[in-house]
Amino acid sequence: MSLPPVFDSRGRPLDQVRLVGLVARGRHGVFAQERQNGQDFRVDVVLYMDTRPAGDTDDLNRTVNYGELATSVADVVRGDPLNLVETLAARIAAVCLADPRVAAADVAVHKPQAPVPERVSDVVVVVRRTREEIYGVNR
Repeated sequence: MSLPPVFDSRGRPLDQVRLVGLVARGRHGVFAQERQNGQDFRVDVVLYMDTRPAGDTDDLNRTVNYGELATSVADVVRGDPLNLVETLAARIAAVCLADPRVAAADVAVHKPQAPVPERVSDVVVVVRRTREEIYGVNR
């Protein structure tokens, strides 16, 4: 993902917590075969947040638990079928922003077995969502 940085209210670039290459099986797509057979989706997530409180205290409770995040993201992929990968990415972003410390989230959903008429190695949808956009509040 190559989106611009996210800044805090003082103009400092926020830190990133990344979850890269999570694989979960889902039944998303517009074609019946995609919903019936399912396929593996790969997800990359970048959370923008201030990790100073966790770094200063060495306290897991002061940051995002990426093990819990991985399960939550995988649950979205394994959840109810959706037509569009764009919708799937937006739902994953909303899960990432559920933690109030996260100011923004970038989500890339890879669908390497997408039924396209040409040979491609991957189809990827990348979205960025912010806390302000989802919840109407700024950090």
